[in-house]
Amino acid sequence: MERNGDDSILAHEPIADSNGGIAGETTAVLSANLILDNVGEVVLTLDSDGLLSWRLLEPLRSDRSDCCGIKRSPLVATSIKLADVYAVEFVDHGLIPESNLSNPARCLLSEDSQIYHLVVHGVQTSKCHPCRCILDKYVFSHKDWQICQMWVNLINSRLDKEMQRPKNLLVFVHPKSGKENGRTTWENVSPIFARAKVHTKVIVTERASHAYDVMLAATKEELSQYDGVVAVGGDGFFNEILNGFLSLWHKAPYPPAPADFVQSLGDYGDFSMHNTNERGDEGDSGTCYTGDGSQLLLPKEGFRFGIIPAGSTDAIVICTTGARDPITSALQIVMGKNVPLDITQIVRWRTTAESKVEPCVRYAASFAGYGFYGDVITESEKYRWMGPKRYDYAGTKVFLRHRSYEAEVAVLQVNSEETHPVEGGNQHRHFRAQRGLNKRQKVICRVNCEICTANPAVSSQSKPDSQRGEMGWLSFKGRYLSIGAAIIACRNGRAPDGLVADAHLADGFMHLILIKDCPRAFYLGHLLQLAKRDGDPLNFEFVEHHKTSAFTFRSSGNSSIWNLDGELFQAHQLSAQVFRGLINLFASGPPV
Repeated sequence: MERNGDDSILAHEPIADSNGGIAGETTAVLSANLILDNVGEVVLTLDSDGLLSWRLLEPLRSDRSDCCGIKRSPLVATSIKLADVYAVEFVDHGLIPESNLSNPARCLLSEDSQIYHLVVHGVQTSKCHPCRCILDKYVFSHKDWQICQMWVNLINSRLDKEMQRPKNLLVFVHPKSGKENGRTTWENVSPIFARAKVHTKVIVTERASHAYDVMLAATKEELSQYDGVVAVGGDGFFNEILNGFLSLWHKAPYPPAPADFVQSLGDYGDFSMHNTNERGDEGDSGTCYTGDGSQLLLPKEGFRFGIIPAGSTDAIVICTTGARDPITSALQIVMGKNVPLDITQIVRWRTTAESKVEPCVRYAASFAGYGFYGDVITESEKYRWMGPKRYDYAGTKVFLRHRSYEAEVAVLQVNSEETHPVEGGNQHRHFRAQRGLNKRQKVICRVNCEICTANPAVSSQSKPDSQRGEMGWLSFKGRYLSIGAAIIACRNGRAPDGLVADAHLADGFMHLILIKDCPRAFYLGHLLQLAKRDGDPLNFEFVEHHKTSAFTFRSSGNSSIWNLDGELFQAHQLSAQVFRGLINLFASGPPV
């Protein structure tokens, strides 16, 4: 350890050179005297634990004030963890007025000459909204550009060791999402990616299914250039990108189908493995995850997805970050946050064995709904010019129609120990008997959720296990106002606690909610409970709730349409199964 002429403490450690590479065993500035903007002269220190801290030596003259003979200095943070730093910059212009400087601080800066800045961009948690991240910035100055540049290189070399942080991203922007502000949303957050030196290839979609087609046509070589794909839009837009990707890279057995339907297919019923594109087997695509016959071939190891909210509901973002805030999502992406996410595979079966139409496969990340949920999306398409308000208008019209549909549903029962806080089968029947005494225990999914991480294998490498306590099938037949499968809680502005408040991001289950035909007033009571914080929308006699890993569906008579993450999907008979933690998102999970 030695001290140079500018009162900078030097230590012998490997340090990045002026080009950002490691220069070998040279001296690195671990502590130095600099001027902190609007504060004064400080000693800046970076320790081995990644804590960047500063100690005030002499405040700026303009920031001093006397009150009852007591001199006060401005209140300011004195440290930041490198884990909370998303970018650091070297700026070679600017002046600090000499009149603001104390005599000791003047020696760090040349009189009326060029000074240089070390700008540290960090992240703070909002005090008013704990789920939101806010931008923070600290500007340190010195007359010697080498001092500032060495600090930039030193911090960048530490940040480069954060292997989870992305370097290159493919970004899709939906200009018509939500209030048609997708392009504006990206323009507002793109400087964050630029400061963090994350290179982005931006594609602004020009038509429906544009992003799906791009993802479906992408080769391994093209996708392997990126650390992930980011959607600037809503849940439906993310669903489009997800389906384009998984249609190419995911291979899995079809989900179970009703026994009588499978038998009717005869020799045509052998659908042991699904892969819509043979290029899914192309070469070594990085990491191959297997489980229960399922394979996800990633273009490269650590490939992830991100969402910057610009849609009408943004339920996936709210459930994975805790806030519907583009800045928060952008910061969690550039800082490489990671959370696994369950994905449901949905198969529309052929009607008969003679049918030449192959089974159609789709994926959903948040919700699959039929009846009321599908009718609302169908009706809302007529009023896109209204923006997000179209859902309220369409929902009112569909509610007044009060239409029910005949359907047969089969649910795969699971062992109560596998469903964690609730029992298998119709969980709410038992709890309705105790209504008014106590409510069903709810364990909300949070950061480092114990349920989602209970199995050490829970990650993108963990797939459904066919032996995990399955107990056979439970069948229902009747008229239903709606059928909904919530893969996550589905929190949004209209349902602050979501459809199922304690649904989890990566527990390998979905919550099937069957709303039987009932008087309109009763159904209104259910919807009002959904719209209420701390409501109990499942605690009604006409509501069936099943926590399951798979279900089948068949309609009869007049049919509705399925709503998959906001995208329409026509199916008279289908099957669905959950793949636990199939993908990973650039998100941290909602904070506690």
